[in-house]
Amino acid sequence: MGIQAGSVQEMYQKMRAKLEKLIPGVEIKYKAELAYEINRLKAERGAIILGHNYMEPALYHSVTDIVGDSLELSRAAAETKGDPIVFCGVRFMAETAKILSPDKTVLIPAEKAGCSLAESITAEDVRDLKRRYPGVPVVTYVNTYADVKAESDVCCTSSNAAKVVMALAADRIIFLPDEYLAKNVARETGKEIIFPGKKPVSAAKQASGGLTYGLIGWKGKCEVHDQFTVEDIKQIRKQFPDVVVLAHPECRPEVVAASDFSGSTSRMIEYVRQIDAPRYLLLTECSMGDNIIAENPEKDMLRLCSVRCPHMNEITLEDTLEALRKNRYQVEVDEQIRVKARRAIDRMLEIV
Repeated sequence: MGIQAGSVQEMYQKMRAKLEKLIPGVEIKYKAELAYEINRLKAERGAIILGHNYMEPALYHSVTDIVGDSLELSRAAAETKGDPIVFCGVRFMAETAKILSPDKTVLIPAEKAGCSLAESITAEDVRDLKRRYPGVPVVTYVNTYADVKAESDVCCTSSNAAKVVMALAADRIIFLPDEYLAKNVARETGKEIIFPGKKPVSAAKQASGGLTYGLIGWKGKCEVHDQFTVEDIKQIRKQFPDVVVLAHPECRPEVVAASDFSGSTSRMIEYVRQIDAPRYLLLTECSMGDNIIAENPEKDMLRLCSVRCPHMNEITLEDTLEALRKNRYQVEVDEQIRVKARRAIDRMLEIV
């Protein structure tokens, strides 16, 4: 995107052209001043701003240089020459940028910006699973913290999870930590899946051939995507029979099955661009629907806008400006953890 500083008035006009149907004019004026100053300071410092598709529209359409899903931003973090990197997303994403660009300063505008899914599993949990299932490769969703990635053989994103699983060509795979993504991958790849309890499965039972599962999952969930239900889809279809429903793979398997399309945030955006439908329903974080509307005003987008990510919403234009002004909040990753996590991420990037 790479919007240059220009003048405050120019910034206001650019933002108004895209956002006037989404944001009151007085708010656009205020945010245009923030965006102008961010772009001015960004140019002065040689910084680059990466923005996830869930960022609020005023930020997404004014100061970001590169936007995308976690896979696209992982690639951008590895290739960018900008320094510092300001990551407008949650902490595990900023950690990934630091893992791939250790010599650069990586800033995240919000001190916490956590993630319910990333916090559902620890490195010790992964080590325990590896002890219980020795020799079984570990695939870890990028929506995890660095120490969990470091215990993994390869990472994946929602857009390439099934491809990564198939590329391993292993009889059994530990797939962590999203329960619904794991179930959706199991269905796509034709594998049985279990979610083991705390008691280990005996070696004799495993060797007996009685266990035919191919994936070993974990009961982690995204607090946003967990809220969507099949009943939501039924009610929307009742009111709008011609709606095309798009669901994120972190949604429940029955929700994905009841939808017309499932894919990562960037694949959903591309689908809306390419497919001419009377109207669309996005089952994902609501800000992304606003961002699609801003770029495709002719499209009729329906959203369930009570469903928002509190962690993504911690990232604001105000805090992005303070991040550049004060070099805060710097993201650091222990070097031993970083090296091990990088191997898992690099292997993912090799597969895709």
